[in-house]
Amino acid sequence: MSDDDLTSVFRREAGRCTATLIRVLGEVDLAEDAVAEAFAIAAERWPVHGMPPNPGGWITTTARNRAIDRLRRESSRADRHRAAHRLQALAMEPDPDPELDDLDGLVDVVADDQLRLMFLCCHPALSPDAQVALTLRLLGGLDTGEIARAFVVPEATMAQRIVRAKRKLRDNNASYRIPEAAELPDRLGPVLAAIALIFTEGHTATSGDGLVRVDLSTEALRLGRVLVELMPDEPEAVGLLALMLLTDARRPARTTTDGSMVRLADQDRSLWDQARIREGHALVRACLRRNQPGPYQIQAAIAAVHADAPTSDATDWSQIVALYDQLYAFRPNPVVALNRAIAVGELRGAAEGLAALDALDAERLADYQPYHAARADLLARVGRTAESIEAYEGAIARTTNPAERGFLTRQLHRLDSRR
Repeated sequence: MSDDDLTSVFRREAGRCTATLIRVLGEVDLAEDAVAEAFAIAAERWPVHGMPPNPGGWITTTARNRAIDRLRRESSRADRHRAAHRLQALAMEPDPDPELDDLDGLVDVVADDQLRLMFLCCHPALSPDAQVALTLRLLGGLDTGEIARAFVVPEATMAQRIVRAKRKLRDNNASYRIPEAAELPDRLGPVLAAIALIFTEGHTATSGDGLVRVDLSTEALRLGRVLVELMPDEPEAVGLLALMLLTDARRPARTTTDGSMVRLADQDRSLWDQARIREGHALVRACLRRNQPGPYQIQAAIAAVHADAPTSDATDWSQIVALYDQLYAFRPNPVVALNRAIAVGELRGAAEGLAALDALDAERLADYQPYHAARADLLARVGRTAESIEAYEGAIARTTNPAERGFLTRQLHRLDSRR
């Protein structure tokens, strides 16, 4: 068993195990520490004895037993009452053997556990950024550095933000449950944002060797389906699921056999996953019938327009620009404006796209890699080669994904060779 195998198990199972342990233990820090300790034990044992048939169940049970040991040790200290109470509850359940038990009963509740944890992370006592960051940490399997890059903040800042969020949950005695219907409006938005960010990290990973992290995008899709099943009347939940399906459908064509990145315009569209496109289209049509547009539904509609085009040249860019105009009314932020400018460049030519891009607040986008990559492309298309090269260098300097860096570097060399 290699380190990659263990890393793969960690990325796939850590969020599920943590969610289950928080349900059992009622404490975020204790559950997180216990899961980390269980993975450390696995790193020592599995290379020698082999990976168990149910690695997630093994980690969950080992973590649970370690947590019980820790509570027993703590029961001799000031926290005796709490530990005794918790141990009494845990003693009601049989003590499973991770090597022998299949643990189906423990793992069956995982889906609900993760959703409960997601709603806990999105408690209204936390700021929106803290809600999403905590969800990404506990459920998404992202480390602090990855989350910091997603938020474009220093790692130390993000670490402090996560610690404060957990402390605030504890101080507010936040309960671990799915909220009542009346509480949903305050929590659904951050839950959707967290799922979207998990998917985004899976779509273009900020770390690792490949362009994508299939485990994360698959997990985001699964959480999206669970959420829609729980709340079928929430159009934005349906819209987000449609967006993820239509976007993930392009995954088989996004890289070559050697892992090199292929831009959307050059993708072999026969490789796109038609089953996911059909499912995504059906959900978009369901949203249109409701006529309650929102940001995720509009983004799904944009993805549907791309999916409808048999070739890049056949893309209906006028519809996409109109949809970005609508999206900007909901989310007037520079990232939406950047994507609109790119669409304008396709519809009306690179010069107009560049003009739209130059009208943006460059300072706010200074650390945002897609801004520099888009500017480099538009500058190259209008013949401003030297400025394009400079912009490509800026994009490369801000790229942490090797496949994406390779693509940008090839574009840069191609331009440089023409000078």
